[in-house]
Amino acid sequence: MANKKMSTAELVGISHFSRNGLMTQRYGEVVYFIVQPTNISVLSETSIAIKINHLMQLLSQQPDIEIICSDARENFEFNKLSLARKAEKEDNLKVQLLLRRDMKFLDDIQLQMSTAREFMFAYRLTHESEDGALATLNRIEKHISDQGFEVKRANKEDIKRFLSRYFGHMVEDSIDDVDGEKMIKKWIILD
Repeated sequence: MANKKMSTAELVGISHFSRNGLMTQRYGEVVYFIVQPTNISVLSETSIAIKINHLMQLLSQQPDIEIICSDARENFEFNKLSLARKAEKEDNLKVQLLLRRDMKFLDDIQLQMSTAREFMFAYRLTHESEDGALATLNRIEKHISDQGFEVKRANKEDIKRFLSRYFGHMVEDSIDDVDGEKMIKKWIILD
């Protein structure tokens, strides 16, 4: 019953955006590093083995890094399900055929985009001074880069985009910092 009065951020344990990432209610500050994926389908077996070795070395140097992998594109399952239901109910064979073609088109698009993944490394800062935290984050970013990974520290917009995708909300525009922020700005006239 108490959950009805909680915001989305509170429900998932996010307190607020911090200077470096997200401040959580129970686990301190979480900082995210975006790592560009490597297309291993074009690499030789030796190159793949080297990449795996580099990742193992990174994880042995920084065992407290968490790896997050997410689809970087939209999932069309709900759309395909809706088209299938419409095709079943449709009496007109030509319309049924068009609906089935649309389903195949969505399958093809999803297959093409199935390799569109986004990788992030997460690191939890706990009880560190501002200077200590900055030094730690710079060291971690350097470790990741030294192992041959293209990396950048995620900014606020990157984190919001990633969270929106994680929760299944595909947004190409900017994302509100607060639930309903756009509506408040639209309907409330400030003095």
